[in-house]
Parts: sequence; structure tokens; C-alpha cells
Amino acid sequence: MGLSRKEQVFMALLGASGVAGLTALILLLVEAASVLLPANTKFGIVFDAGSSHTSLFLYQWPADKENGTGVVSQALACQVEGPGISSYASDPAQAGESLQGCLEEALVLIPEAQHRKTPTFLGATAGMRLLRQKNSSQAKDIFAAVSQVLGRSPVDFWGAELLTGQDEGAFGWITVNYGLGTLVKYSFTGEWIRPPEETLVGALDMGGASTQITFVPGGPISDKSTQADFRLYGSDYSVYTHSYLCFGRDQMLSRLLVGLVQSHPAALLRHPCYLSGYQTTLALAPLYESPCVDTTPPLGLPQNLTVEGTGNPGACVSAIQELFNFSACQGQEDCAFDGVYQPPVRGQFYPLSTANATVWEFCQRSWKLVEASYPGQDRWLRDYCASGLYILTLLRDGYGFSEETWPSIQFRKQAGGVDIGWTLGYMLNLTGMIPAEAPAQWRAESYSVWVATVVFLVLTLVAVLGAAAVQLFWVQD
Repeated sequence: MGLSRKEQVFMALLGASGVAGLTALILLLVEAASVLLPANTKFGIVFDAGSSHTSLFLYQWPADKENGTGVVSQALACQVEGPGISSYASDPAQAGESLQGCLEEALVLIPEAQHRKTPTFLGATAGMRLLRQKNSSQAKDIFAAVSQVLGRSPVDFWGAELLTGQDEGAFGWITVNYGLGTLVKYSFTGEWIRPPEETLVGALDMGGASTQITFVPGGPISDKSTQADFRLYGSDYSVYTHSYLCFGRDQMLSRLLVGLVQSHPAALLRHPCYLSGYQTTLALAPLYESPCVDTTPPLGLPQNLTVEGTGNPGACVSAIQELFNFSACQGQEDCAFDGVYQPPVRGQFYPLSTANATVWEFCQRSWKLVEASYPGQDRWLRDYCASGLYILTLLRDGYGFSEETWPSIQFRKQAGGVDIGWTLGYMLNLTGMIPAEAPAQWRAESYSVWVATVVFLVLTLVAVLGAAAVQLFWVQD
């Protein structure tokens, strides 16, 4: 039996109401997606041209928050193939070409229409600082080569520059605290607030050629050359920061080896930091080419040196301590080493390396056992013992961490989803992206208003359709 005229009209109106409601629901979901995932996202690229390798970092942020409290996130971390750009002194053009692979990988993630609007920077650190000391002309040629490659790429290239050690440490401090949300955070009351100062963390950075320490001290900074000032989220910060050139991992290993050669000149060198059973042959001349080494090879030594590991952590620590000038701080208050001023360490610290709590035991293992346990890592394994003991010596004897302050150190590679390093702080600074105080609360408010409006329209439509149905029923009756 078929539906009556009234039932047909009623079902049609009911269907229309359902379609309207479903359409409104779809619109709500679409708008919610556009609120949570803005379509107009901006991007920025930073190359970290370190001493041992170069890395590219791609960052993104909602365009509408450029001058507000926008959240910058890391979209890509790409390690460039090959060594650091300072290694291309004899072939500067190759330094620029080496960047192409990672740049192309980043451009795939950026809408093509935004390529020309994507600010791109290259910051070089201690490796290039050493090369400039050694041969400023070669350093200039390398910067020209990378600038040429990036300048002709489909991005908004803002330049390549040599960062000072102070900038490297300070930008690293911004990155860590930005990532952890210790500079500003969104409260439950819907307001952006400044967390207590004691939640700020310090940053320890171990690179290939230099190492940095940055933190907010407990009192005034006596040596103003070690002070960096920022205004972030409407608040002022003064941090202590210092960079030690030639105290990075790679330069430390070279200086350590040279020191052993100088103190025990012989064709066979017994290295206490290499594991027992390890043996290799090294060219002697390259060890003395770094500006960090200010001595000449002992007379009578062959060009190639045979090095044999003894796996003696006690002797290794003694050799490492010779790299520091602790006596320069005698009689000086608030001094780290080499006569450098440093207030007492304060707060929680995020280093950028990894220290093994059982490094001493590791140093006493045989090379054969370790090599079998970590296949394919021979290139790095031989230096694990020296690196671990060096980091412990630097933190304890150099920077002054004690048994009481040691637990405040955390070894991490990321903070808040971004790689720990200077690149994010650098990008925020150069683009003027460091967020201000104004909150982005309008997003939640405008979204609530939009939802209320849609709901009101849907209810109105349903009411009209319902009234029309009732009216038809009355007319039919």
C-alpha cells in the first residue's frame, strides 16, 4: 500500500532536515580541520654547517601566528652526505653541491607555490671558524660556493654566515626552552602565561670543534662578554654563555693524540684510550694541521705512526686532563678552566651528547669483544672510550658539576619534538618569529562563535521545515 500525500510530504521534509543536519555536521568537521590544521602554513629552512657534517632542518608554523604566539614545529631533519663544508677547502664548489640532496627533500614537503616565500639560511660554526683562522681566503670561497647554490635554488635565500660561539650557545638555549615550553605556556584559563624562572633549563652543546655552555645564573654576570640578553614573549632574559673552541669532540681527539705523541715520541704509540687489542696506522702530518695544535712533530718520527690500544681508563683520564688548563683558575672565584669566567652552574641541563654511566667498564673491554658486539661501527667504536671519559671530565672538572648537581643533567636529542641545537633559535631570531605576548585565543573564540552560528541555522531550518509539515497536515485535514 502506497504512502498518502501527507506522509510523502512529511518524509520529504524529514529527509531535507536530515540532509541539512548532515551538511552542517560536515561543515563543522571541515571547519574544525581548518582550525586545527591551518591551510596557509609557513616554512623555514636552516642549514647547520658543523665541523664534521651539515644538517638541514625544515620548520613550519601557522601563518596567522607569525607575530603572535605561534607554535613552530620541526617537519624534517636531513643529514647532508659527506663531511662538513670546511672539509672542501680544496674544492669549494663541492661544498655547495653537497647541499642539493637535502634541499630537494625539503622542497618536496613545501607546496610549490610557497617555495619562493620560504626563508632559507646557512649558519656555519666552529669548523669554519677554524678554517677562517687557518686560511681566510679558503673560508671565503666556501661561503661563496654555498651561497651560489642556495641563491639559485627556488627559495628565499637570506644568506650564509659564520656564527660566533656566543650566538651558537645562546640560540641553542632558546631552542631548548622554546621546545620545552619553559618560556611561555597556555594555561587552563585560556591565557598565555610565563612559567616560573626556575623551570628554565640550561643547554650544553658538544660539537666536533667546539663546546658551549649556557644557563641563567643565580646572580649578576660579572663578565659582560659572557652575557647574552633576549626579550622573549614580553619578558627579558640574561643568560651566561661561553663557547670553547678546540674543545669539541673531534678536535679533542686530535689534541689528545698529539699530546700522547709529544710526551712519548716513538714509532709505536701505546694509546690508553683505545681498547686493548686495537691497532692502526695513522699519518702523522695531518694531526698537526689544525689551528688547535700549536706544536710541531718530534724530530725523527716516521711519517706513519703505529698506534696500539691499552684500554687503561685511569691513564686515559690523566691524558685528557692535560688538555685543560685548570691552574689558570687558581685564586679566581667563579672560574671554569683556561682562566674563563663562569658562575656556578644552576638549574636543569640538557646536553646534546650521550655519556655512558658505565664508560669506565667499557674502556676495559677488549677490542675483539666490542667489535663483535657492534658490527659495522669500527669507524666510531675506537673513540667511544675517550669521548665518554672526556665528557665526564668536562662536566665534572671543567664546568664544575658535582654529585649534588649531576642529577640535574639530562641527555636528550630532542625537546618538545624538535632537535636540540641552535638552528630553531637562529631561525626565530632572523625571521622575527620569536613569539610576542599576544595570545592566539581568537582561534578558539572564533571557532566557538562559528559553531554556535551553524547550530542556530540548523535548528532554525529544522523548525521551519517542521512548521511547514504541521501546516501541510492541517491543510490536508
